[in-house]
Amino acid sequence: MRTIAASLFISLDGVVEEPAEWHFPYFNDEMGAAVGGQMADTLLLGRKTYDSFAGAWPEREAAGGEDAGYAKTLGEARKIVVSRQPLEFTWRNSELLQGDLVEAVTALKNEEGGRIAMSGSISVIRQLLQARLLDELHLLVHPIAVRKGERLFDEGDTTVPLELIKSETFATGVLYLVYRPAPATADGSYDDAKTHLPQDEQ
Repeated sequence: MRTIAASLFISLDGVVEEPAEWHFPYFNDEMGAAVGGQMADTLLLGRKTYDSFAGAWPEREAAGGEDAGYAKTLGEARKIVVSRQPLEFTWRNSELLQGDLVEAVTALKNEEGGRIAMSGSISVIRQLLQARLLDELHLLVHPIAVRKGERLFDEGDTTVPLELIKSETFATGVLYLVYRPAPATADGSYDDAKTHLPQDEQ
């Protein structure tokens, strides 16, 4: 079965909206390697993220600048777009995800192939986490409180337990954290927790 890994730039206060407005001062070789390591031959994108990518990367590929190689890699990847509306694609290797999101992504994961990558696409990530279809969540936590904008997790009635499987600290202070879904947490209380508090030495 194919796995899905989502990667996000996120501020210390949980903001994931418009990272281009605040994250570039923290972009170094370490972050570049982390971002490059998340590339895959299949991308799953929400419509807004796709529109943003399609509006920039084809031109950068054509311009032949320093980022043309990365732009070409994005262009060659299969891009599957989640949208409730029909779309006309101008960026090569793009297609619309057909049908119900959960059913369609489940079918996609059952196809032959390698890892599926996601970037941005917050509403899609939330739905896949809730449906336990997201296998890994890669967060690049920036040491800045943006204080406005959309957060990764919205209000809801259920928790989203996660297990930390990797952590790395960059020279810029960015934390690179990788999580995977975890079983539901057990019930607990202060009486359970206080047994782990330091005890006075006798």
